[in-house]
Amino acid sequence: MATLLRGLVIGAALALSACVRPSAPPPEPVRLEPVQPVRPAPGPVRPGLPEEDVARHRVALLVPTSGPNAGIGRSIANATQLAILDTKADNVRITTYDTAPGAAAAATRALADGNTLILGPLLSEDVRAVAPLARRAGVPVLSFSNDVGVAGNGTYVLGFTPAQSIERVVDYARRSGITEFAGLIPSGLYGERASTAFLRAVEGAGGKVTALETYNRGAPAMNAAIARLTRSPFQAVLIADSATGAVTAVPGIRRASATARILGTELWNSDSAVGGMTALNGSWFASVSDTLYRTYANKYRARFGAAPYRLSTLGYDAVLLTVRIARDWRPGDRFPADRLVDRDGFGGIDGAFRFGRDGVAERALEVQELRGGTTVTVSPAPQGFGR
Repeated sequence: MATLLRGLVIGAALALSACVRPSAPPPEPVRLEPVQPVRPAPGPVRPGLPEEDVARHRVALLVPTSGPNAGIGRSIANATQLAILDTKADNVRITTYDTAPGAAAAATRALADGNTLILGPLLSEDVRAVAPLARRAGVPVLSFSNDVGVAGNGTYVLGFTPAQSIERVVDYARRSGITEFAGLIPSGLYGERASTAFLRAVEGAGGKVTALETYNRGAPAMNAAIARLTRSPFQAVLIADSATGAVTAVPGIRRASATARILGTELWNSDSAVGGMTALNGSWFASVSDTLYRTYANKYRARFGAAPYRLSTLGYDAVLLTVRIARDWRPGDRFPADRLVDRDGFGGIDGAFRFGRDGVAERALEVQELRGGTTVTVSPAPQGFGR
């Protein structure tokens, strides 16, 4: 993938002076009355973006910058600005709209301002509110949600989906000799989709699901589910919960099988403390690579004085994609959405990805093992996609 660089030319002012030796006394100076400059009458003040800003692509960023999710929203916004600076993309203008007071209202303002691409929103319910408005305006939506149910009809899902993570780690476990799998799944929409993905992944890999238990989040319900789970034989257990939730579950699983391999999902990679969770030593989970993320995080911290949220890379990579397409996208024209479905895919902080016809980002994932207070890559992510 070609590196996007635009040089910024800084003009330097040239000061000229000339000295002439007078041959006669200078004439008496003529006193002139000061003339007041004629100022043009100001035009009407209009809401929205400056109308004269026609040389840049107008891109809206819809994230929460107030309310309970303001931290991650601002981190994504910072990441987009960092990407603009890193790529020197002076032909793209990103304007942030706060979705906390209402995603539909934010989208309405963004469309009225003439934005021809929407990055975000973050939450699936906000995507559902924004998508029909954007569709009527012919504006694509690159959402940061991981809910595949919102994808399609001009809406794309950039988030890390559980199905891909589960398929990758199950395949690796099966290739490592594991044939009997058990699943410990929280209730709710995420759990339902994780269950479906788990059953399909194990079947596709040629393994067998010996037990599958769901639970309402909380230690008592989890322990009851573990007790039921341990009545069946298994070599590996997928815990489709956060890393903190998995730590709670491990002791009960270990009492039944000290050698069972613990498997996690992409949720683990969003927990910055996962490497230090010694109870999870030896566990495997699949996620995007952290190789470039470490460099990005250092640069982010140096500029903004704080660590980024792990999901902020979605904003950075969305800008990289936009800048790449912007090379052949004339300002004022509609965003060329057909360019999003590129079989070669795109690259970014989180590695290679490409959109399928369903609008969901397919990602090149690696498998990591928690070992000795850190994470170690045991199966690298592919660099790209085969034809």
